[in-house]
Amino acid sequence: MPEISRFFGIVVKMYYGDHPPPHFHAEYGGDKAVIEIRTLVVIGGSLPPRALGLVIEWAAQHQSELMELWRLAARYQPLHKLPPLT
Repeated sequence: MPEISRFFGIVVKMYYGDHPPPHFHAEYGGDKAVIEIRTLVVIGGSLPPRALGLVIEWAAQHQSELMELWRLAARYQPLHKLPPLT
């Protein structure tokens, strides 16, 4: 699963050919969550509140880019990295 960003110990990834709805995976320590791109709602797993807040803030800044990466991943095309939250 390609890593598309990393910040504050959080790793954001996206699978090729993954199931709908459009989403990404976020990992922090031993915790993992799946976040829907359009709504920024957790649809699987969980993260500590502070880490989840940072992920949602980052995703809101890159929502359109995340949708484009989702389209690329659906076609098994190379994914580029997105800037980290600063």
